[in-house]
Amino acid sequence: MDFITKLLAVTIAMGTSLTYATLGEIYTQKSGVLNLGMEGIMLMGALSGFATAFYTANLAFALVVAILTGGLFSLIHAFLSVTMRANQVVSGLSITLFGTGLANFLGQRLGPESNNFNLVGMNLSSKFDNIAIPGLESIPVLGAFFDVSILTYALYIIIPFSWFFMYKTRFGLAIRAVGESPKTATAMGLNVSAIRYLYTVIGGMMAGLGGACLSLSFTPSWNDGMTGGKGWIVIALVIFAGWNPGKAVIGTLVFGGITSLQFSLQAAGVKMVIPTQFLAIAPYLITFFTLSVMTIANNNRKGAFAAPSALAVPFAIDDK
Repeated sequence: MDFITKLLAVTIAMGTSLTYATLGEIYTQKSGVLNLGMEGIMLMGALSGFATAFYTANLAFALVVAILTGGLFSLIHAFLSVTMRANQVVSGLSITLFGTGLANFLGQRLGPESNNFNLVGMNLSSKFDNIAIPGLESIPVLGAFFDVSILTYALYIIIPFSWFFMYKTRFGLAIRAVGESPKTATAMGLNVSAIRYLYTVIGGMMAGLGGACLSLSFTPSWNDGMTGGKGWIVIALVIFAGWNPGKAVIGTLVFGGITSLQFSLQAAGVKMVIPTQFLAIAPYLITFFTLSVMTIANNNRKGAFAAPSALAVPFAIDDK
């Protein structure tokens, strides 16, 4: 029972960053924009948040910087894909390549002089520690949900709110209308470009926050490529969730559980039979599989895996 509780605790902690980024990407894709730049954005969020916290010791300010950094990078993607009507796949991949390279470059030049200006391997003096709720944290197994950081507790409110906002408000209806039929949305008086800009930026801000969860809470340090392909997993989790914010947590817990299981077994002294090389490429294999499923579902235009009809399709008000 103790092993299961510890496994669940690690799963929740690992899934927090994924959940934030997945929720952001769901809103972005629901508006009709495909953002494959999540890996680069999460890395830049992790770096900017860590560097800010390292020099200011202000975790709240570090979160704000990470969120704004994610918003800035997604704004670039929005400009290319919405205003310039560029290929969204190419734009997103460019953001990932740029963000990954820039994060690794700056990570080796923003550190203290005593460490040759290198942030790699540096640790924070403080982080977002777990906050236990007396009485609830002692519940067997389920108590793991009540001994987490403030970043995870916030998700207990954000997840149901995200679902309610998407499906029970007129703003959510506008997002879905733009993602399904921008021409119809325009006829209804909606500004398609403005809505796509807004939720692409919001999605990037959530991804930046997800990256900061890694460097400010889960592993309060900086290492090159510390996201380890989580940005690609986010794309797969959006599909697993069927573009439903309420179901996003299921996929993040499943993936977080599978990933944390290997560490928990190793800590328990159980020898791993899965090669580490396979675990390194697993995120890309999962993404390949889910994108294949999405393509098949889109061709049939049915099922829970069917994407928004106008996803990744450029739109201009003068389109015929």
